[in-house]
Amino acid sequence: MKDFASEYVNRIRARLQGLYPDDDVELHMERLSMVVGRYGVGLSSERVDRRWDETDAVLITYGDMVRRAGEPPLRTLKRFCDVHLRDAISTVHILPFFPWTSDDGFSVVDYRAVDPELGTWKDVTDLHEHFDLMFDLVLNHCSRSSEWFKQYVLDVAPFRDYFIEVDPSEDLSNVVRPRALPLLSPVNKQGGSAMVWTTFSRDQVDLDFSNADVLFDFLDILLFYLSKGMRIIRLDAIAYLWKMIGTSCIHLPQTHEVVKLLRDIAEMVAPETIVLTETNVPHDENISYFGDGDEAHMVYQFSLPPLVLHALTQGRADALTAWASSLNDPPPGCTFLNFTASHDGIGVRPLQGLVPEEELNLLADRVRALGGQVSMKTNADGSQSPYELNITYFDALRDPESDDVDMHGARFLCSQTILLGMRGIPALYFHSLTATPNDEAGVRATGRARSINRMKWNEVELERTLGDRETNTSKVFYALTALLKRRSACSAFHPDAPQVTQDLGPAVFAFTRTALDGGETLLAIHNVTESVQDVPLRGVGLGVDPCRVEDMISDTTMDLGKRRLTLGPYQCAWLLIRNEK
Repeated sequence: MKDFASEYVNRIRARLQGLYPDDDVELHMERLSMVVGRYGVGLSSERVDRRWDETDAVLITYGDMVRRAGEPPLRTLKRFCDVHLRDAISTVHILPFFPWTSDDGFSVVDYRAVDPELGTWKDVTDLHEHFDLMFDLVLNHCSRSSEWFKQYVLDVAPFRDYFIEVDPSEDLSNVVRPRALPLLSPVNKQGGSAMVWTTFSRDQVDLDFSNADVLFDFLDILLFYLSKGMRIIRLDAIAYLWKMIGTSCIHLPQTHEVVKLLRDIAEMVAPETIVLTETNVPHDENISYFGDGDEAHMVYQFSLPPLVLHALTQGRADALTAWASSLNDPPPGCTFLNFTASHDGIGVRPLQGLVPEEELNLLADRVRALGGQVSMKTNADGSQSPYELNITYFDALRDPESDDVDMHGARFLCSQTILLGMRGIPALYFHSLTATPNDEAGVRATGRARSINRMKWNEVELERTLGDRETNTSKVFYALTALLKRRSACSAFHPDAPQVTQDLGPAVFAFTRTALDGGETLLAIHNVTESVQDVPLRGVGLGVDPCRVEDMISDTTMDLGKRRLTLGPYQCAWLLIRNEK
């Protein structure tokens, strides 16, 4: 192996030895050497000092979120992105596009195939023409209909040891449960019946990573995805990966070690790769996946969606400001993925300790009043509490007592402007870009709460709606794409540019960002109320007493001679100060 790779080889050997102490680690290293290069990826001789900059922004989408009759949806998605998003979005996250049986793609049948209902691998790689790609590695579980599970049922090696059988008399009371469903599910197999571990559903059977064969299958899949143009790998449900009876089975040391191993291998063959962990848990647990700067390159900012929703529905930003003030800088070479909406609902576990329980319950009641649903989780004492709010983010910001369309639109755009300004890389869900309302018909058709936020657009209808500048979809789409383009031209929005939260009172959420070279400082300020606010600006680091500054959002200059700023209901400003070097 090349000199560049030697440091990785040593780390990988140590990690494999720690994960599988009873195995011959040199046999594992030989196996790894045969896997590397199988798909033409090979070892790299380069190092990457910077993985991202201010031009990075992610679109989260299913492969068939926009459709045209008689055309593979992935091809339709490419055309839509090429026409509308080339200068606004850098990366397309195609949610699981593999053959599947449940959970809208997250119960994978074949990790190396593209669902023929969506298209082909060529359709996937064609998207890479103008965009970087993010794929999911759904490694905690697979579908009961997968070949792996079928071979397990037949007691065929090596798959007979790919899944976790548990005696139901075992004490599993310490296991952290993300859903109110049975942890163990029955299966009839060769030689009798068994109970297998199913963290998320009966159809999603957990894989046994204490078996090195399982790990190596996923290392092969990782390298295969890299060969198809993947730049960001999203490790789905990674927190639950390693199981040990008698423990919580969440965030175990072995799970963290697997993430570090995946990062080492990805960097060794494709240094520009970004490893992203999906851990919808309270903030301190979430950022533990940064490790010491040697684990995930990027973690989701899971507290942001419910906190922004809380601020804009309560009309006060004190909880959001306090949380943002408490954030520590990520380790060097690490950053946050900031988002407000995704294919899932709005997780509320990250609100624990940040807002009073009664305000969380009010938020859940509001969602129900707006036609949404609230998914519950089972606690250790057997009680249930809100786990996820199932509603589109656009509808979550409606006022259940008012039909003021303009105020609703302004409130929603305020939420997205907060997202775009914060330190890290912004990610926007397709239905946030298109201001999609709740898909209640989808919920009735599937019986699943999450379907409310997974509507499929007809391309002709979507283009017609975008062409009518009076629709919510058109107003939001063009406002957000304009903001994305403006932020990509400002070095203060580099993901590593420092952020300092400014406490300017509960009516506003504000922070400053300063470019890495010190050349630009930006004050991002957001009125989270439906009233006009006169905001004092003394002590917010605007430089040498500027009187007039550029607002990047309105593309105007603002007079700050009195060190005050007047903002209309839900108005936001990005005030840019160019510093003398």
